[in-house]
Amino acid sequence: MAMRRVGTIAGLLQTAMVISAAAALPGCAGPAASSVIELKLAHVSSPGSMGALSADDFARRVNAALAGRVHLTVFGSGQLGTDEVLMIKLRLGTVDFAAPATVISSVVEAFGFFEMPYLVRDREHLRQIEQDIFWPHIEPLAQQRGYKVLALWEHGFRQITNNVRPIVTPADLRGIKLRTPKGYWRVRLFQGFGAHPSPMSLGEVFVAIQTGVLDGQENPLQQIYASRFQEVQKYLSLTNHVYSPVFLTAGTEKFAKLPPDIQDTLVRLARETQQHTYDAAGQMDEDIMKEMARSRIQINESDRDSFLGASKAIYEQFGKEVPGARDWIERALALEPD
Repeated sequence: MAMRRVGTIAGLLQTAMVISAAAALPGCAGPAASSVIELKLAHVSSPGSMGALSADDFARRVNAALAGRVHLTVFGSGQLGTDEVLMIKLRLGTVDFAAPATVISSVVEAFGFFEMPYLVRDREHLRQIEQDIFWPHIEPLAQQRGYKVLALWEHGFRQITNNVRPIVTPADLRGIKLRTPKGYWRVRLFQGFGAHPSPMSLGEVFVAIQTGVLDGQENPLQQIYASRFQEVQKYLSLTNHVYSPVFLTAGTEKFAKLPPDIQDTLVRLARETQQHTYDAAGQMDEDIMKEMARSRIQINESDRDSFLGASKAIYEQFGKEVPGARDWIERALALEPD
């Protein structure tokens, strides 16, 4: 029954999402000659989630544009390891691309910028942040650690599900055993809210909730739905506490060994996928909310102002501990809509 629901929402989104148009692109057959460069993209996102759809769309584009020269294969759902493992494999060159979100902040501390609560107002604001702050100031720091980010894809605004109570204010999180990604700043955020955060790989979360090891978790709507958390959770609280990008990432050394024109094409196609991702994300959230409303889970709005007030300490800490962070935050908050 659960798999049929996931299939239903995936089918619905195929007509609504702009990125599905790329499904008809030609040239997606396997490599025709041994000289074709074989590339691997690995991620942990569940089938039907925006991260998985974006990775598949990128592969279709690459295999069409570079047919006969490059063939890109996608390994999803953690087939090649957790995000932490994939970050290591990028450096080793055993995986060509990964699509981490929060975990990258544990490797490159400046990426904790995207862990700051309520920093990103909406997707248009994210576009401004990307151009004014991310590419000139933050991405080069990843390259110093051996990683090259090609594009920012959608993961989404994060919400909280749990089996204890609706989360309206931070006080409602006190004592709740909550799964978070393995990112230092996300853990600190929920500690500040009074929860008991438990960093855990996504693939382990469903059973941990089902067996009572965890009370809840936090993720974007599309990941919540694709992971079927609505089947084992009583409450969905719309907190929108953090916007998480997915960072399409390569290892700098291996990427630099590709022919320059192929490098340029891969970056261009990654950015094209990014644009379609942003265009489709809002509609995807609306469609999933309709599906959620028909499930057993109870949905409530949260008090944004109370969460903002409880978030001041983590802003101060991040600004003190990470060089340049205070300036990035001030610039991001000052950006006005175009």
